Amino acid sequence: MPDATPGVRLSESSRVETFSDAVFAIVITILVLDFRLPPHQPGHLLAALAGLWTTLLAFLLSFLRVAVVWLNHHGLFSRVRRVDRTLLWMNLGILGACMLTPFVTAVLAHALRGGNPDDLRGAVVLYALVGAMQPAAWLPVYPHLRDHPELADARTEAAYFHAQRFRPWIGVLVDAIAVAVAMAAPVLALALWTLSLVFLAATSDGVRALPRLARRRSHARKGDRAAGSALSRLEG
Repeated sequence: MPDATPGVRLSESSRVETFSDAVFAIVITILVLDFRLPPHQPGHLLAALAGLWTTLLAFLLSFLRVAVVWLNHHGLFSRVRRVDRTLLWMNLGILGACMLTPFVTAVLAHALRGGNPDDLRGAVVLYALVGAMQPAAWLPVYPHLRDHPELADARTEAAYFHAQRFRPWIGVLVDAIAVAVAMAAPVLALALWTLSLVFLAATSDGVRALPRLARRRSHARKGDRAAGSALSRLEG
């Protein structure tokens, strides 16, 4: 496909995917580093391990979130064959938001372990804020790819990126609600936060019904124009 933007240098997306996969792998690895066997008396190993439940809970939430971001990233770049400078910066934004995950995970685990309500409230607010930053980083991606079809795989339908542009907004909205709820009910906020996780995981390969709907509307508009043209000829 010829470049639609002469003078703009495009490159293959494979290098971006490789770099991004490495970042995701490092982030997930760092999450594990917070697991440390606490000091314990002989014969009390199981009790000490049971005390790690807060670290395990925070790890599972964050591991799933990073995994979902990776799934969405993989689904996106399976439809992208070339990148421009703007898309490179957008991809760095996605990675940057994801790289904050280990820090907020450690903060959440510490607050859960301490049991102080104020600390837990602040930790969940921070956790949900970073969670909202992750889908927010995707907001400009789909419109950019919609407006630059030269970047997409030839088999990707033109309506796909336009149809998917609402998905990050749902994640941002749910996470923003979780931030507000965390002020009063941190545990409920974490439950709400998982809703965006479930949605983004279930739609990691895109929402397929919307491209079909967009095609039907496009065909309907073309049919209406054809019918109008035929009617004009008959009237003429």
